[in-house]
Amino acid sequence: MIIDILTLFPEIALAPLSESIIKRAQAAGVVTIRAHQLRDWATDKHQKTDDTLCGGGQGMLLKPEPLFAAIEELRGPDTLVILMTPQGRMLKQKTVQELSTREHILLVCGHYEGVDHRVIENLIDLELSIGDYILTNGAIAAAVLTDAIVRLLPGALGDERSHEQESFADENMLESPAYTKPAEFRGMKVPEVLLSGHHKNIAAWQQEKALERTQQNRPDLMKQAQDFQP
Repeated sequence: MIIDILTLFPEIALAPLSESIIKRAQAAGVVTIRAHQLRDWATDKHQKTDDTLCGGGQGMLLKPEPLFAAIEELRGPDTLVILMTPQGRMLKQKTVQELSTREHILLVCGHYEGVDHRVIENLIDLELSIGDYILTNGAIAAAVLTDAIVRLLPGALGDERSHEQESFADENMLESPAYTKPAEFRGMKVPEVLLSGHHKNIAAWQQEKALERTQQNRPDLMKQAQDFQP
């Protein structure tokens, strides 16, 4: 897979992708991640990429000229072009799984007040948001999405089963609590069932505790599941 990130801040996009699992995945040839400076496609001597809003309003908007030039140059016949924007569809694990099957993804990072809407209308295949909050720029969101995608690629994780048992492997249920050694720490003990070796009982306990954690921390997930029941 190839993931290209188009941004005013390539260093911000690449910094969290240069360590740990994602670094190893790149070294192993599982994925190629490239960040591109949008200003390289600006044609004026000041490499201007933004301008004031037509119709008035505060802030600046990314101009269409450099975005059109960059996207048209970077995309190929199989490229999926995604705009990272707080106005996009909320990112879910199911979407990440779908994206992990693509050959080439181009992530366009919003900044300032966003991008000229002509870019969205003509060049963007999908608008995504990582949450209902505002970040300094879309490069941070692009790094989050890239991380989520890469760890699902074959060969990225040491154990290919790892992502199958994580939160949102079931999109309506969080993970159950997890423990490691020592079995007792400061008087706090690992639940005995986890030390029993009885796999059926362990699975039942994990299901029960996962349900409890979901009810406590993300009741919206359970309501969502109920709303979609036939």
